Amino acid sequence: MTNSWTDIFAANGSLNQNILVVSDVIWTYLLVALLIGCGLYFTYKTRFVQFRMLREMIRLLTESAVTKQGEKHISSFQAFAVSVATRVGTGNLAGVATAITIGGPGSVFWMWVIALIGSASAFVESTLAQLFKQKHRDSFIGGPAYYILKGMKLKWMAALFAVLITITFGLSYNSIQSNTICSAMQQAFGFSPLWIGIVIAILALAVVFGGIHRIAKVSSVLVPLMAVGYFLLAFTVVLLNISILPEILKQIVQGAFGIEQFAGGTLGATMMTGIKRGLFSNEAGEGSAPNVAATAHTSHPVKQGLIQALGVFTDTLLVCSCTAFIILLSGAYQTTDFNGIALTQESLQSEIGSSGPIFVAVAVCLFAFSSIIGNYYYGEANIRFLTPKKSILYFYRICSAGLVVLFGAIASLDIVWNIGDVCMACLAACNLVAIICLGKYAFRLLDDYRAQKRKGIKEPVFTKDKLPEIADRIECWE
Repeated sequence: MTNSWTDIFAANGSLNQNILVVSDVIWTYLLVALLIGCGLYFTYKTRFVQFRMLREMIRLLTESAVTKQGEKHISSFQAFAVSVATRVGTGNLAGVATAITIGGPGSVFWMWVIALIGSASAFVESTLAQLFKQKHRDSFIGGPAYYILKGMKLKWMAALFAVLITITFGLSYNSIQSNTICSAMQQAFGFSPLWIGIVIAILALAVVFGGIHRIAKVSSVLVPLMAVGYFLLAFTVVLLNISILPEILKQIVQGAFGIEQFAGGTLGATMMTGIKRGLFSNEAGEGSAPNVAATAHTSHPVKQGLIQALGVFTDTLLVCSCTAFIILLSGAYQTTDFNGIALTQESLQSEIGSSGPIFVAVAVCLFAFSSIIGNYYYGEANIRFLTPKKSILYFYRICSAGLVVLFGAIASLDIVWNIGDVCMACLAACNLVAIICLGKYAFRLLDDYRAQKRKGIKEPVFTKDKLPEIADRIECWE
């Protein structure tokens, strides 16, 4: 007999072991090769777009919204803000801590690598989302399901992706967000995870069943502010420990390629952990950000591709690095048994005192709750792609914002993360296959954009007649 019914989910039993085995097999033999291979291929074919056009990415962020009479559009910057608000969450605060616990300091290096390489994949998928977007009421709609359907003419694959992203983001990832919030609140205030889970579920259900636009606008303001606050706090911690920063950087590099890790058989674990947590955080090539990228109004698809590539840098090289340096500078990962968000809180407490865990708890509540809502909408958009039946949408709302949130509150950290890894692997594999097949159009669009810039055109413009072989499948670029 277990002490309570929540122990069923909290125990690290055979369920978690089986999920872990499946996850490791998929990641080791399929997805890592596909992720790195695609990233390197796209980097080469775009001639290192993520580095050569960094200045252009930053310039594009300053563009204001372009509004046509009778239509409501969001600007490139707004789409960037929404995607970053969804990215910045559990992966940045808890995922980095988990990576360091399992893979050591070297896993941070591989998180950086997957961001630098993966940003090229992010460029391609978001450019394709813009190319094949469709008009929807008074705005646009699109994403991988749409470019698979229009670009590849594979209805079954488009439907498969829609199902996978709904399961991954709307269900699996929301359990991770809930688990992290509950763990942070328990560590900071001693609150029961079950009761916190109930509160989160009630709030999330209230949002998804009504009043979402107003709350989403508030979240889009609060989350960036908290991200800036978190960055400033991490920067302060680094300044206070500036003398040992070179040693920390040395540990990161040595851990990534070190002889000790190779001899001990842990080098593979270091790489895999860093890559998995890096992808969970920045979502490059996973097929999530294109759903937001497609909604932006812009004069050329490449513009949004460039901005979303910058989003990967922002997420991993900036926010994830903040968490990594806080943990490594404190040394708490070597002296405690904490994992996940609890390790981040413990590390910050050792640096700034008792206010550290409280700050992290508040930050993760804002980050993760915003991600719960964002994840839910990824699922809703794809359910609408699959079926117009409102009964299915209502059922999904109850599962995504209610039941799954409660499951995440009482489940163990390992179970929710391992389930998330399996779902993420299947989703990313489906999207990567699609963007490999359709990437040639993104390359041609980039060539067109560069050609116009060389002619002195400050704001390049695209029309579908530039791709005559697929012009009949392009809706929004007259």
